[in-house]
Amino acid sequence: MRHNSVLIALFAGATLLSACTEKSGEETVERAFQDVNVIDDANLNDVMLTVGDPNEAVTYFQRVVTEQPKNVEFNRGLALSLIRAKRYDEGAAAWQRTVALPAATNDDRVELADALIRSGDWATAEKTLTAIPPTHETFKRYRLEAIIADSKKQWKKADSFYEIAVGLTTSPAPVLNNWGYSKLTRGDYKDAERLFNSAIAQDPSLFTAKNNLVLARGAQRNYNLPVAPMDQTERAQLLHTMALSAIKQGDVETGKGLLREAIDTHPQHFEAASRSLAALEA
Repeated sequence: MRHNSVLIALFAGATLLSACTEKSGEETVERAFQDVNVIDDANLNDVMLTVGDPNEAVTYFQRVVTEQPKNVEFNRGLALSLIRAKRYDEGAAAWQRTVALPAATNDDRVELADALIRSGDWATAEKTLTAIPPTHETFKRYRLEAIIADSKKQWKKADSFYEIAVGLTTSPAPVLNNWGYSKLTRGDYKDAERLFNSAIAQDPSLFTAKNNLVLARGAQRNYNLPVAPMDQTERAQLLHTMALSAIKQGDVETGKGLLREAIDTHPQHFEAASRSLAALEA
């Protein structure tokens, strides 16, 4: 009888162990699938943030945010996609929802400030940046701080923030160009010229910096094109900018000559320069 009881106990134990093992196996498989889904979601998020049409990404992230409204990655993806799609008001609202989540970071708050600037809400953007701890030192944070200081004509503060931002990036050409444009608007043409030259040295393909450099030189009545890499079309466009700068300074005959040179230089018909020249000679 005792022998039978032992057998029954062993059988019951084996059955229970089998059930536990089966349950444990199912949980392991379930967890594995969850891990795969997390990896797949992360990869898909990255893909959607780089698709050619940002509105497709917006549609995708709107759907997944509806399914998981507390998921910070999905909310972040939606906000980034809306900004990429130039839907700035919606993007700012999406960033507001993102930073309200417990898992939001200071980088998210910087992105919110950027979106607010793009949507024209400069005051709230400034408050957002001010609320971020000063220990959070990133290129984008200081670039935005510089832009806001510029908008308020706080030149010393702007220069300080631009200088810090330049030191925090390996690709400083765009911020050097912004800094130079700030100097240009202040009438500090020499310093603007220096900064535009630095931007071009960092990125010879940055046409905006070349165009701004021509404006800085033209403001000083220096109507010679700078020594910088440029193709024939770029050269014609820069001659056109230089011509308009000369005309603005009152050097009309010089401007006409530069317009003719721009028209002759352009590999195709240069409508804007031709129209400007025709208006001057009418």
